[in-house]
Amino acid sequence: MINNIALTGCGNVGTALLELLHEKKDELKEKYGYEYKVVLITDLMKGAIMNPEGLDLEEVLAAIKRDRSFNSFAQAGGSFGELLDASGATVLAECTPTNLKTGEPGYSHIKKALSRGINVTTSNKGPLAVAFDELTKLAGECGASFSYEGVVMSGTPLIDMIKNGLAGCSVLKVEGILNGTTNYILTKMGTGMTYADALAEATSLGYAEADPSGDVEGWDAAVKVSILTKIIFGLDVPVSDVTRIGITLVTPQHMEEAKRRGCVIKLIAGIRFDALGIHLYVMPKEIPVDHPLAAISGATNAVTIETDNLGEVTLTGAGAGRRETGQALLSDMIRMSR
Repeated sequence: MINNIALTGCGNVGTALLELLHEKKDELKEKYGYEYKVVLITDLMKGAIMNPEGLDLEEVLAAIKRDRSFNSFAQAGGSFGELLDASGATVLAECTPTNLKTGEPGYSHIKKALSRGINVTTSNKGPLAVAFDELTKLAGECGASFSYEGVVMSGTPLIDMIKNGLAGCSVLKVEGILNGTTNYILTKMGTGMTYADALAEATSLGYAEADPSGDVEGWDAAVKVSILTKIIFGLDVPVSDVTRIGITLVTPQHMEEAKRRGCVIKLIAGIRFDALGIHLYVMPKEIPVDHPLAAISGATNAVTIETDNLGEVTLTGAGAGRRETGQALLSDMIRMSR
C-alpha cells in the first residue's frame, strides 16, 4: 500500500523529515516495505503545495534551500480540511510550532485529519498538553492511529519503550533529564562557567531560544512529565500542578559544593508516589556521581524508570535536533503503516 503523506509545518523538523524521506526511499521500501509519496505540504511562511500523484522531493528541498519558500510552485488554495481531501492524504505529519496554552494550530490540524480517518504523527507538545484525551478518543472513533514519539526525547524512542518494551511491568517511579538546553547549561557550569555565560553559549549554538524561559524555568520539562504521566498511568495532571523550579538561581558555587559531596546538579523531571498520592516535579537536584543520570552531559537526555520486574531501566539519547525529531515522525509513520 502506498502511504500518501501530508506535512504541515515545514520548518527545521518538517524539512528534516522530507530529507529523510528523500534520502531513504529505497531503503525504507526494501527493509520495511514502506512505500510513500508526499502529496501535500503546508507552511505558514512558505505556502502550500499539493500533488495527489506525489511531489518531487528533490525539487521541493532545492526550493527550500534556495528560496526558503514555495514561490516557484503553483500554490494550492483552500482550507486545511479541503486540502487534505483534495490531496488524498492517508497520514499527516504535524510539525507546526508549539503553543502550550491553546495547542493551535496543531490541535485543529490533528482534529481535522483524525476526523477523516487519517493517521497522524506529531512532534508538537501543545495539542497533547491541552487535548490528549479528546484527540485519542477521536482517533479511536474514526479508525485512525495517533502517534507522538517525538514530543518527549525527540527521536530517542522513550514512548515506544514504555508502551511496548516495558509491557507487563508496573512503573514505580520515573526520573530523568528531559530538557537538553538546561542540561547543556548545567554541564558548562560544572566546569566553572557562570549561568549567564553558559546560557549565552547555548544560545549561540542554537540550543536555547531568544526567549529561553520555557527551558530554564522548567516549563518544557513540566509539560513532558505531565504527558508521560498520562501515557504511563492514565492520569491527568495539569502542568500547573507540577512542582517546578528552574535553574536560573543555580551558581558555580552550588555546583562546586555538590561536587565536594560526590554529586552533580541536574534539572530532574520526575514522577513519584507516596502515601499522599502522585507527585510530579521539575527541579535542580544533586545526583550521586555513580547514578546513570550523573554522566549525562551536553544536550543529551536520559530517563531512569523504576519497575517491578526489571528494576531500573535507563534510556539515553538525543533530546533535541531537527533530524532526530524527524526520525521520530518517520518511525511513527512506519509503525502506523503496519
